[in-house]
Amino acid sequence: MNLLLVIIALALIFDFINGFHDAANSIATVVSTKVLSPFQAVLWAAFFNFVAFFIAKYLIGGFGIADTVSKTVIADYITLPIIFSGLIAAITWNLITWWFGIPSSSSHTLIGGFAGAAIAAVGFYSIHTQTILLITSFIVLAPLIGMISGVLINVLTLHASRKANPHKSNSRFKRLQLLSSALLSIGHGLNDSQKVMGIIAATLIAFTASNPDVPEWLHLTHINDIHDWVPFSCFTVISLGTLTGGWKIIKTMGNNITKITPVEGFSAQTAGALTLFFTEIFKIPVSTTHVITGSIIGVGSVKRLAAVRWGVTRNLLVAWIITIPISALIAALVYYSVGHLL
Repeated sequence: MNLLLVIIALALIFDFINGFHDAANSIATVVSTKVLSPFQAVLWAAFFNFVAFFIAKYLIGGFGIADTVSKTVIADYITLPIIFSGLIAAITWNLITWWFGIPSSSSHTLIGGFAGAAIAAVGFYSIHTQTILLITSFIVLAPLIGMISGVLINVLTLHASRKANPHKSNSRFKRLQLLSSALLSIGHGLNDSQKVMGIIAATLIAFTASNPDVPEWLHLTHINDIHDWVPFSCFTVISLGTLTGGWKIIKTMGNNITKITPVEGFSAQTAGALTLFFTEIFKIPVSTTHVITGSIIGVGSVKRLAAVRWGVTRNLLVAWIITIPISALIAALVYYSVGHLL
């Protein structure tokens, strides 16, 4: 029981870190265009991160992404030491990338850690290959969809406002950025909170399988029956994490990729939000970092390709590619070190 509670605590700690690590995704452009102050922006984003809980539960009617994440490792091979090792790895890599201001994927470090610990404990046959391939394919597809969406929305937006007074247009799109930022924050909450839900659900299911007399509030045999305290906690904690911000990453996302105007900020945020809603429909866990980065690149390239700082973009791409294998390696090392003691 003690290990179970430790794992739930670690999962929520990761959720909190995910919040401040990925706060930049939904507020970077609204801060860089000076629509909101940094403090106002994190309050705005945190509120809509939490609103996403009610949208998922009462409008969507389920937590499909959580279900996908929980199936990263085949259920028969999931043990508490495996999940513990994966979470330690995910927290470690998230803190390292935050410290250096690298907007890597919290999603992929969590999935990489989970899979890496399972491979170390059991072997490659313990992971659900189809799920892993689907998730890894969106390392490329998510930013690509975001980029294409960013180009299309920015072109349409510029065309629609071509005859508008530049000053009035600027003011109008600053107000519209509040809407697009809210939508992006909802998408972030829907996507990222569910990943931790999936890990907690996998933990409860594994524990219940070996301890059928577990207390009712911890008893779980299928993710569709997940107790309300799990999603409520996950959405609340990621909102609190967002409140702390992630200022180093905000700087990278806000202006280091390309200079952003209010029109471009609105276009990038709208493209990112639509991409996240699209992946939510198909229950695909994607990186919000990848999505909004692709959207910003797409919007910036409308001006001219040279407007995008491709050197920064290459560095981001390297971080994205290495996140899953490094997280898996860290998880394997953690499992080999302490797995047998748990």
